[in-house]
Amino acid sequence: MSVLSRVKRPRRALTALGVTAGLAAASVGLLASSAQAVALPTPDHVVVVVLENHAYSQIIGSSSAPYINNTLKAGGANLSSSYGITHPSQPNYLAIFSGGTQGITDDSCYTPQFSSAVNLGSELIAASKTWGSYNEGLPSEGSTVCTKSSTKYAQKHNPWFAFSNVPLNTAHTFTQFPTDYTTLPKVSFVTPNLCNDMHDCSVSTGDTWVQNNLGAYATWAQTHNSILVVTFDEDNGSSGNHIATVLYGQHVTPGSTSSTTYNHYNVLRTLEDLSGLTTHAGNAASASDITGIWN
Repeated sequence: MSVLSRVKRPRRALTALGVTAGLAAASVGLLASSAQAVALPTPDHVVVVVLENHAYSQIIGSSSAPYINNTLKAGGANLSSSYGITHPSQPNYLAIFSGGTQGITDDSCYTPQFSSAVNLGSELIAASKTWGSYNEGLPSEGSTVCTKSSTKYAQKHNPWFAFSNVPLNTAHTFTQFPTDYTTLPKVSFVTPNLCNDMHDCSVSTGDTWVQNNLGAYATWAQTHNSILVVTFDEDNGSSGNHIATVLYGQHVTPGSTSSTTYNHYNVLRTLEDLSGLTTHAGNAASASDITGIWN
Protein backbone atom coordinates (compact mmCIF):
# COMPACT_ATOMS: atom_id res chain seq x y z
CA MET A 1 0.00 0.00 0.00
CA SER A 2 1.36 3.42 -0.95
CA VAL A 3 1.94 6.19 1.50
CA LEU A 4 -0.81 8.17 -0.24
CA SER A 5 -3.25 5.31 0.17
CA ARG A 6 -2.48 4.99 3.85
CA VAL A 7 -3.11 8.70 4.58
CA LYS A 8 -6.09 9.17 2.27
CA ARG A 9 -9.23 10.10 4.25
CA PRO A 10 -12.51 8.31 3.53
CA ARG A 11 -14.89 10.33 1.33
CA ARG A 12 -17.51 10.39 4.10
CA ALA A 13 -15.03 11.86 6.55
CA LEU A 14 -13.97 14.48 4.03
CA THR A 15 -17.61 15.42 3.41
CA ALA A 16 -18.33 15.75 7.10
CA LEU A 17 -15.20 17.82 7.57
CA GLY A 18 -16.23 20.11 4.72
CA VAL A 19 -19.72 20.62 6.14
CA THR A 20 -18.29 21.40 9.59
CA ALA A 21 -15.82 23.87 8.13
CA GLY A 22 -18.54 25.47 6.02
CA LEU A 23 -20.82 25.88 9.00
CA ALA A 24 -17.99 27.36 11.03
CA ALA A 25 -17.18 29.81 8.25
CA ALA A 26 -20.85 30.75 7.92
CA SER A 27 -21.08 31.32 11.66
CA VAL A 28 -18.04 33.59 11.57
CA GLY A 29 -19.55 35.46 8.63
CA LEU A 30 -22.84 35.95 10.44
CA LEU A 31 -21.06 37.18 13.55
CA ALA A 32 -19.01 39.61 11.47
CA SER A 33 -22.12 40.87 9.69
CA SER A 34 -23.91 41.31 12.99
CA ALA A 35 -20.98 43.25 14.42
CA GLN A 36 -20.97 45.55 11.40
CA ALA A 37 -24.74 46.07 11.43
CA VAL A 38 -25.41 47.05 15.02
CA ALA A 39 -29.00 48.27 15.21
CA LEU A 40 -29.63 51.95 15.78
CA PRO A 41 -30.22 52.84 19.43
CA THR A 42 -33.46 54.34 20.70
CA PRO A 43 -32.34 57.44 22.62
CA ASP A 44 -34.69 59.44 24.78
CA HIS A 45 -33.29 62.75 23.52
CA VAL A 46 -31.23 63.95 20.55
CA VAL A 47 -29.90 67.50 20.36
CA VAL A 48 -28.49 68.77 17.05
CA VAL A 49 -26.41 71.94 16.74
CA VAL A 50 -25.49 73.31 13.31
CA LEU A 51 -22.43 75.54 12.97
CA GLU A 52 -21.37 77.61 9.99
CA ASN A 53 -19.17 77.89 6.94
CA HIS A 54 -16.05 75.90 7.82
CA ALA A 55 -14.40 73.00 6.09
CA TYR A 56 -13.61 69.69 7.77
CA SER A 57 -9.89 70.51 7.86
CA GLN A 58 -10.59 73.82 9.61
CA ILE A 59 -12.28 72.02 12.51
CA ILE A 60 -11.06 68.44 12.88
CA GLY A 61 -7.50 68.49 14.18
CA SER A 62 -7.57 72.24 14.69
CA SER A 63 -6.15 73.66 17.91
CA SER A 64 -8.85 76.33 17.66
CA ALA A 65 -11.53 73.72 18.38
CA PRO A 66 -10.26 71.89 21.47
CA TYR A 67 -13.70 70.98 22.83
CA ILE A 68 -14.97 69.54 19.57
CA ASN A 69 -11.75 67.58 19.06
CA ASN A 70 -10.62 66.58 22.54
CA THR A 71 -14.01 65.86 24.06
CA LEU A 72 -16.70 65.27 21.44
CA LYS A 73 -14.58 63.62 18.75
CA ALA A 74 -12.27 61.77 21.14
CA GLY A 75 -15.14 60.54 23.28
CA GLY A 76 -17.59 60.06 20.45
CA ALA A 77 -17.66 59.47 16.70
CA ASN A 78 -16.20 61.38 13.77
CA LEU A 79 -17.75 61.20 10.30
CA SER A 80 -14.67 61.83 8.22
CA SER A 81 -16.51 62.00 4.87
CA SER A 82 -19.45 64.24 5.74
CA TYR A 83 -20.72 66.76 3.18
CA GLY A 84 -23.12 69.64 2.79
CA ILE A 85 -25.63 69.57 -0.06
CA THR A 86 -25.12 72.92 -1.77
CA HIS A 87 -24.28 76.60 -1.28
CA PRO A 88 -25.16 79.00 0.28
CA SER A 89 -26.35 78.35 3.84
CA GLN A 90 -30.14 78.44 3.79
CA PRO A 91 -30.79 75.54 1.38
CA ASN A 92 -28.61 73.28 3.52
CA TYR A 93 -30.71 73.97 6.62
CA LEU A 94 -33.87 73.14 4.70
CA ALA A 95 -32.21 69.96 3.43
CA ILE A 96 -31.23 68.67 6.87
CA PHE A 97 -34.72 69.42 8.22
CA SER A 98 -36.96 68.40 5.33
CA GLY A 99 -34.93 66.28 2.93
CA GLY A 100 -34.92 68.94 0.22
CA THR A 101 -34.20 72.60 -0.42
CA GLN A 102 -37.87 73.46 -1.11
CA GLY A 103 -36.89 75.58 -4.11
CA ILE A 104 -34.77 77.94 -2.02
CA THR A 105 -31.43 78.74 -3.67
CA ASP A 106 -30.20 81.76 -1.71
CA ASP A 107 -30.15 83.33 1.76
CA SER A 108 -32.99 85.78 1.14
CA CYS A 109 -35.87 86.08 3.58
CA TYR A 110 -38.92 84.05 2.62
CA THR A 111 -42.56 84.34 3.63
CA PRO A 112 -42.84 82.27 6.84
CA GLN A 113 -44.62 78.91 6.67
CA PHE A 114 -44.67 78.93 2.86
CA SER A 115 -44.30 75.15 2.53
CA SER A 116 -46.43 72.23 3.65
CA ALA A 117 -43.76 69.64 2.81
CA VAL A 118 -43.17 66.83 5.27
CA ASN A 119 -40.23 67.53 7.59
CA LEU A 120 -38.64 66.24 10.77
CA GLY A 121 -40.80 68.43 12.99
CA SER A 122 -44.08 67.49 11.34
CA GLU A 123 -43.15 63.80 11.36
CA LEU A 124 -42.39 63.82 15.08
CA ILE A 125 -45.62 65.66 15.87
CA ALA A 126 -47.68 63.27 13.70
CA ALA A 127 -46.14 60.34 15.56
CA SER A 128 -47.05 61.92 18.94
CA LYS A 129 -43.40 62.57 19.71
CA THR A 130 -41.97 65.87 20.84
CA TRP A 131 -40.04 68.40 18.77
CA GLY A 132 -38.53 71.81 19.49
CA SER A 133 -35.87 74.29 18.41
CA TYR A 134 -33.82 76.68 20.54
CA ASN A 135 -32.72 79.77 18.65
CA GLU A 136 -30.15 82.16 20.06
CA GLY A 137 -31.13 85.80 19.54
CA LEU A 138 -34.73 85.01 18.54
CA PRO A 139 -36.70 88.03 19.85
CA SER A 140 -39.49 85.89 21.31
CA GLU A 141 -40.90 82.40 21.07
CA GLY A 142 -42.37 81.82 17.62
CA SER A 143 -41.22 85.17 16.20
CA THR A 144 -41.02 85.11 12.41
CA VAL A 145 -38.79 88.18 12.15
CA CYS A 146 -36.14 87.76 9.44
CA THR A 147 -33.18 89.29 11.25
CA LYS A 148 -32.36 91.15 14.44
CA SER A 149 -28.99 92.87 14.31
CA SER A 150 -28.77 93.60 18.02
CA THR A 151 -28.81 89.88 18.85
CA LYS A 152 -27.13 88.66 15.64
CA TYR A 153 -30.19 86.57 14.84
CA ALA A 154 -30.89 85.28 11.31
CA GLN A 155 -33.98 83.35 10.26
CA LYS A 156 -32.05 81.76 7.37
CA HIS A 157 -30.50 79.36 9.88
CA ASN A 158 -33.88 78.33 11.30
CA PRO A 159 -35.68 76.22 8.66
CA TRP A 160 -38.67 75.30 10.84
CA PHE A 161 -40.19 78.69 10.12
CA ALA A 162 -40.60 77.66 6.48
CA PHE A 163 -43.25 75.02 7.22
CA SER A 164 -46.96 75.50 7.92
CA ASN A 165 -47.12 72.06 9.58
CA VAL A 166 -44.66 73.04 12.34
CA PRO A 167 -46.31 75.11 15.08
CA LEU A 168 -44.59 78.43 15.70
CA ASN A 169 -44.63 77.85 19.45
CA THR A 170 -42.14 74.99 19.02
CA ALA A 171 -39.51 77.59 18.09
CA HIS A 172 -38.11 78.70 21.43
CA THR A 173 -35.55 81.30 22.37
CA PHE A 174 -32.25 79.84 23.52
CA THR A 175 -32.86 81.17 27.00
CA GLN A 176 -35.64 78.57 27.17
CA PHE A 177 -33.20 75.68 26.71
CA PRO A 178 -33.87 73.63 29.85
CA THR A 179 -31.41 72.90 32.63
CA ASP A 180 -33.44 69.80 33.45
CA TYR A 181 -32.54 67.82 30.36
CA THR A 182 -35.23 65.22 30.99
CA THR A 183 -37.71 67.88 29.84
CA LEU A 184 -36.09 68.26 26.41
CA PRO A 185 -38.10 67.19 23.36
CA LYS A 186 -37.40 63.85 21.70
CA VAL A 187 -35.44 65.74 19.03
CA SER A 188 -34.36 69.36 19.20
CA PHE A 189 -32.16 71.67 17.16
CA VAL A 190 -30.01 74.40 18.68
CA THR A 191 -29.07 77.38 16.52
CA PRO A 192 -26.38 79.75 17.85
CA ASN A 193 -26.40 83.35 16.64
CA LEU A 194 -24.25 84.62 13.77
CA CYS A 195 -21.21 85.06 16.00
CA ASN A 196 -21.38 81.90 18.05
CA ASP A 197 -22.04 79.64 15.05
CA MET A 198 -18.64 80.70 13.58
CA HIS A 199 -20.27 82.64 10.72
CA ASP A 200 -19.08 86.08 11.86
CA CYS A 201 -16.67 85.07 14.61
CA SER A 202 -13.78 82.66 15.03
CA VAL A 203 -13.68 78.89 15.28
CA SER A 204 -12.55 79.19 18.88
CA THR A 205 -15.55 81.41 19.67
CA GLY A 206 -17.94 78.78 18.37
CA ASP A 207 -16.08 75.92 20.02
CA THR A 208 -16.18 77.70 23.38
CA TRP A 209 -19.88 78.45 22.95
CA VAL A 210 -20.67 74.78 22.32
CA GLN A 211 -18.69 73.78 25.41
CA ASN A 212 -20.23 76.43 27.65
CA ASN A 213 -23.82 75.96 26.47
CA LEU A 214 -24.06 72.30 25.52
CA GLY A 215 -21.16 70.72 27.38
CA ALA A 216 -23.27 69.92 30.43
CA TYR A 217 -25.90 68.28 28.22
CA ALA A 218 -23.19 66.27 26.43
CA THR A 219 -21.85 64.98 29.76
CA TRP A 220 -25.39 64.15 30.90
CA ALA A 221 -26.16 62.39 27.61
CA GLN A 222 -23.37 59.88 28.26
CA THR A 223 -25.33 58.31 31.10
CA HIS A 224 -28.92 59.23 30.20
CA ASN A 225 -29.71 57.49 26.93
CA SER A 226 -29.20 60.63 24.85
CA ILE A 227 -27.09 61.94 21.96
CA LEU A 228 -25.52 65.23 20.83
CA VAL A 229 -24.87 65.85 17.13
CA VAL A 230 -22.61 68.70 16.02
CA THR A 231 -22.44 69.43 12.31
CA PHE A 232 -21.99 72.31 9.83
CA ASP A 233 -24.24 73.71 7.14
CA GLU A 234 -21.54 74.02 4.47
CA ASP A 235 -17.78 74.40 4.10
CA ASN A 236 -15.81 77.57 3.35
CA GLY A 237 -16.46 77.25 -0.38
CA SER A 238 -13.12 75.69 -1.27
CA SER A 239 -13.17 72.11 0.03
CA GLY A 240 -15.86 70.38 -2.01
CA ASN A 241 -18.39 71.04 0.77
CA HIS A 242 -16.52 68.65 3.08
CA ILE A 243 -17.70 69.43 6.62
CA ALA A 244 -17.17 68.21 10.18
CA THR A 245 -19.85 66.08 11.83
CA VAL A 246 -19.37 64.47 15.25
CA LEU A 247 -21.77 62.50 17.44
CA TYR A 248 -21.47 62.02 21.19
CA GLY A 249 -23.51 60.19 23.79
CA GLN A 250 -24.24 56.96 25.57
CA HIS A 251 -24.72 54.86 22.43
CA VAL A 252 -21.76 56.22 20.46
CA THR A 253 -18.53 54.22 20.44
CA PRO A 254 -15.80 56.49 21.88
CA GLY A 255 -13.05 57.35 19.41
CA SER A 256 -14.84 55.76 16.47
CA THR A 257 -14.58 57.05 12.91
CA SER A 258 -16.73 56.32 9.89
CA SER A 259 -15.21 57.04 6.48
CA THR A 260 -18.48 56.32 4.66
CA THR A 261 -19.66 59.27 2.62
CA TYR A 262 -22.65 60.95 4.25
CA ASN A 263 -24.55 64.20 3.73
CA HIS A 264 -27.43 66.10 5.35
CA TYR A 265 -29.96 63.61 4.02
CA ASN A 266 -28.19 60.77 5.83
CA VAL A 267 -28.23 62.81 9.04
CA LEU A 268 -31.96 63.46 8.63
CA ARG A 269 -32.67 59.78 7.91
CA THR A 270 -30.70 58.80 11.02
CA LEU A 271 -32.56 61.32 13.19
CA GLU A 272 -35.86 59.93 11.93
CA ASP A 273 -34.86 56.33 12.60
CA LEU A 274 -33.33 57.09 15.99
CA SER A 275 -36.75 58.50 16.86
CA GLY A 276 -38.57 55.37 15.72
CA LEU A 277 -40.36 57.16 12.89
CA THR A 278 -41.77 55.07 10.05
CA THR A 279 -41.91 57.97 7.58
CA HIS A 280 -39.01 59.77 5.92
CA ALA A 281 -38.98 63.26 4.49
CA GLY A 282 -37.90 63.96 0.92
CA ASN A 283 -34.48 62.61 0.00
CA ALA A 284 -34.10 61.00 3.42
CA ALA A 285 -36.39 58.24 2.12
CA SER A 286 -33.61 56.94 -0.14
CA ALA A 287 -30.68 57.83 2.14
CA SER A 288 -28.95 55.30 4.38
CA ASP A 289 -28.57 55.52 8.13
CA ILE A 290 -25.23 56.44 9.69
CA THR A 291 -23.63 53.16 10.77
CA GLY A 292 -20.38 51.83 12.19
CA ILE A 293 -20.33 54.13 15.22
CA TRP A 294 -22.94 52.63 17.55
CA ASN A 295 -22.12 50.48 20.54
